[in-house]
Amino acid sequence: MASSIIPSRAIIPFLVAMMLFTGVCNTLLTKYQDNQCVVNCSDPDPKRRKHFEQPVIQTLQMFIGEMGCWLVVGIMALYRRFFPRSSTTTVSYQPVRTTPDDDDGTAADNASIRSTTALTSAGNNNDNTYHNPATSICKNHDHPSVLRGWRVCLLALPAICDILGTTLMNAGLLLVAASIYQMTRGALVLFVGLFSVIFLRRHLHAFQWLSLVGVVVGVGLVGLAGAIQPDKKPGVVDGAGSGVHPDALSVIIGVLMIAGAQIFTATQFVLEEWILERSAIEPIRVVGWEGLFGFLVTLLGMVILHLAIGRTPGGKGGPFDMVEGWRQFWEYKSVFVSSILIMISIGGFNFFGLSVTRSVSATSRSTIDTCRTLFIWIVSLGLGWETFKWLQVVGFVLLVYFTFLFNGIVQPPFKFLRVKEVEELLPEEPIEHN
Repeated sequence: MASSIIPSRAIIPFLVAMMLFTGVCNTLLTKYQDNQCVVNCSDPDPKRRKHFEQPVIQTLQMFIGEMGCWLVVGIMALYRRFFPRSSTTTVSYQPVRTTPDDDDGTAADNASIRSTTALTSAGNNNDNTYHNPATSICKNHDHPSVLRGWRVCLLALPAICDILGTTLMNAGLLLVAASIYQMTRGALVLFVGLFSVIFLRRHLHAFQWLSLVGVVVGVGLVGLAGAIQPDKKPGVVDGAGSGVHPDALSVIIGVLMIAGAQIFTATQFVLEEWILERSAIEPIRVVGWEGLFGFLVTLLGMVILHLAIGRTPGGKGGPFDMVEGWRQFWEYKSVFVSSILIMISIGGFNFFGLSVTRSVSATSRSTIDTCRTLFIWIVSLGLGWETFKWLQVVGFVLLVYFTFLFNGIVQPPFKFLRVKEVEELLPEEPIEHN
């Protein structure tokens, strides 16, 4: 298989900008969709109005966007067919494995989530640089590809984790502001760190354990800020900005749902790492397969939940009422158009994200993620979807600092906590989703 997503350095700034733009659009469009009134919209009492609250349908549209990766795969296949490259410029995909530069015999200990590599010490000329699995030669060929034939169905397992995590996050987004949602997702580093110790038998340094505590404090402050100053759901009919203020308990529940969803995301990382270590497959194809399996499983789940809950008197009109959900989807132009845009933005985020993460350093990728959260926050403030909260600023700063500290991007403040080499636990070659 020829290499497909290795961009020229000249277009990397464009790819970074598009990754950032589509990533910001994913969250903002989903929140915009949540704010659309679909029931009793002309009622003068905002409390009687009902907004689009269909987190399962939003999960389904995410997987449709991921399936769009097959379009990119097809276009690249046609391009290679009609414009073949010479053998000197063609590289083959190998199972993703780390090949650390050190020779202390601890290669197994350096395996991490989705082919992570060590951030090298100051004396190494490859400081903060990724090893591209497309150009790395796997030293161990003992394992056949686990994705041959029917075994490609194994990708349904991380897809199911994605379903659970995304649906839970979409439900949490109904209760909190877009920026709080994005910041709370920073709790992922906590579960990635814990799972790396439990399942991958990794060793965390003292400053990394300190970082995990700091991440928890940061997420807690962000949630507390939202609970103290809950933002109202905007009114969309009269243009007067009227809306309903959620109570503090609803915001806390939303934050806990979003933070808890990171457990499923971290599990998804572990499963994808296991698969990519043993299979010669392009990450964009992994996204495409997961999109297909996720779509099928989500659709089946929607039917089952509708029959079990959605048809009952208490479930009618709720998030599991598939008939009502699809009626709202097709009848309200703002919901339909935003869904199409979300699908496009998710497909674009996958393509641009996978292109960028082949060529940038860990510092660059973390900076992009931070900018994504910052832009979501700024746009939400500008649209009047939320209010400025100083406590949220403090929480966000702590989240960024301790995430950077955990990955070795910044040095620990105390010399006795510093180590010569830090291995980044967040994925080097991430499978982009939303």
